[in-house]
Amino acid sequence: MAELIIGIVVALLAVVLVLRTVRIVPQARASNVERLGRYLRTLEPGLNIVIPFIDRPRQLIDLREQVVSFQPNSVITEDNLVVHIDTVLYFQVTDPRAAAYEIQNYIQAIEQLTVTTLRNVIGALDLEKTLTSREHINSILRGVLDEASGKWGIRVNRVELKAIEPPASIKESMEKQMRAEREKRAAILNAEGQRQSRILTAEGDRQAAILRAEGQAKAIDTVFDAIHRNDPDPKLLAYQYLQMLPELAKGPGNTFWVIPSEVTTALQNVTKAFSGDTTPATPSIPPIPSIPPIPPIPPIPSGNGHNPEIPRT
Repeated sequence: MAELIIGIVVALLAVVLVLRTVRIVPQARASNVERLGRYLRTLEPGLNIVIPFIDRPRQLIDLREQVVSFQPNSVITEDNLVVHIDTVLYFQVTDPRAAAYEIQNYIQAIEQLTVTTLRNVIGALDLEKTLTSREHINSILRGVLDEASGKWGIRVNRVELKAIEPPASIKESMEKQMRAEREKRAAILNAEGQRQSRILTAEGDRQAAILRAEGQAKAIDTVFDAIHRNDPDPKLLAYQYLQMLPELAKGPGNTFWVIPSEVTTALQNVTKAFSGDTTPATPSIPPIPSIPPIPPIPPIPSGNGHNPEIPRT
């Protein structure tokens, strides 16, 4: 019975010894080993052997790239405006020994360093530059953090400003400005569209007027050529002239119109055409009225009955 108990105890001690000797480290992890309280080595991923009760492995350290989102921080700009900025940090542990022994809490240290650097950078910029210079701010933060965290075994890959929240009054003013700018652009585009439409309409009217004038000119040329080519009789021309007279009086505003002297000649030609006379009528010229003689100017009588002499100067 005693031998059985001793065997069980030895087996338990052997199991505990094996468990304390063999250490399995997962992929992308690392563990620092201390021997009697002093750093000895870093365990790599896979199966590792340590001396039990002498070597003490510390907590596993993640070697993958990590993402940390910090709480919004109040920062004062150059023009004395308080803005709230959210930052996102991408970093990776490159030296497990330095990350464990050079800094107590590297995440908290990076956060405080980010806040301090962010306040220094934003303090030198006004609100407008802060809102439009995110790439510049990110590059400055990354350079400062990477330089400061290098001795901690940390490599800062990226720093992003997740959000920049200006005060409510500033946001309202910015919204009004943006609304006014949009309305201005809309008015400019509307005016430009109307201008372009009027230009195109005027161009179309001009082209139409040119085409109409060219058509009328061609029609007049065609009629003129046809008339001269056929050598029309004056009787026909007089008859056509009389047919066009009613067209002149069709307008509603034509309450008074003048008949030229050629109308009389045309009427005489039509009358002679129907009577068989072929002699063309000539327009009568009214005689010029004679001018009456100018009566003589009577002499101006003087006081003594003689013409006064004009004094010489």
